[in-house]
Amino acid sequence: MAGGGGGGRSAASTGGRRGKFSSPVAIKKARIEIVPLIDVMFFLLAAFMMVSLSLQQSKTRPMELVDAKKAADDFKPDVLNIGVEKDGTVAIGTNVVDTAGLIQELTARYKQNPKTPVFITGDKAAPYRAVGGVLQQVRSARFTRVSFVTKEAEGRAN
Repeated sequence: MAGGGGGGRSAASTGGRRGKFSSPVAIKKARIEIVPLIDVMFFLLAAFMMVSLSLQQSKTRPMELVDAKKAADDFKPDVLNIGVEKDGTVAIGTNVVDTAGLIQELTARYKQNPKTPVFITGDKAAPYRAVGGVLQQVRSARFTRVSFVTKEAEGRAN
């Protein structure tokens, strides 16, 4: 007679399965649902896009710009924005400067980074001589990336 009692099958002989009456609840495998994660990611993408669009602001004094067929806002923190107003006054960003101050700022910025983009914003009624003078000073400071800021013409096709 063998000791061990019960005389039934052992767990090893049944392949590790439990008996016939193990648990009334079915065992489910864990699943990660990705559809809600995708929804959250799209919401975050849309939210960040809306915030980034609202952050584009002009760094110059308000003025009436010249109309152009193609125009795009390109204001970045590492650019130099120079504005020429109706009466010919010149401003770097929001600070009004005279000719000596403009030359000094241009020289200092060129020493920091010679490839700094320069944007000249000229009011529609600004004298051509004032805008041309600013352009000449920017060129004499040896900047090569110079652009004029315009706005898109309203009511025109193309």
